[in-house]
Amino acid sequence: MKNKITVAGIGPGSFDYISPAALKKIQSAKILIGSQRALSYFATDNQISCKITGDISTTIKFIRENILIDDVVVMASGDPGYYSILDTLRKEFSTTEIEVIPSISSMQLAFAKLSMSWYNAALLSFHGRKPSEEKLKYEPNKIIGMLTDGENNSHTIADILKKNGWRDETKITVCARLSYEDEKIFTTTLDEIKNYEIFKHCILIVRE
Repeated sequence: MKNKITVAGIGPGSFDYISPAALKKIQSAKILIGSQRALSYFATDNQISCKITGDISTTIKFIRENILIDDVVVMASGDPGYYSILDTLRKEFSTTEIEVIPSISSMQLAFAKLSMSWYNAALLSFHGRKPSEEKLKYEPNKIIGMLTDGENNSHTIADILKKNGWRDETKITVCARLSYEDEKIFTTTLDEIKNYEIFKHCILIVRE
């Protein structure tokens, strides 16, 4: 039987939010790939490991070489189906070679922390990209959940939203360091958020 690439979600941070199936797969892996943070949490001396860096071609080369030996487990932050390395792997390998084990995403957790449903929300990412103006434009009763990064942060995104028709008094919730002991969640307005520190690599949720 041909070896598989398993993409296992490790949740937003705390071990409380990783699925038991993903944890079991990671712990039994002989070949394990992930970020430095993920490897520091999960990798053992008995595993062959590879750190994911900005040079994704190195990771792909490592997978191609080691999948000939055994199954390869790739750890993805949050849920693999939501802006993860999965899309890259699908371009490089056949879907018959890939299996996915989901866990809780930071976006799911952010909406849960606010006791909000998210089936009717527009889920966008500013992490290394910028959504189209069509997706960002204001509409009555619209809800947007957004991933951020260092450049596209709580201040810059608030300005972008106002340029796309959102009102100054629109509510914006910052969900930072979700699931960690120093988790921070607060709600303010697009106009007032400039009075707070800049939050990077977090979840922002806007709604009327």
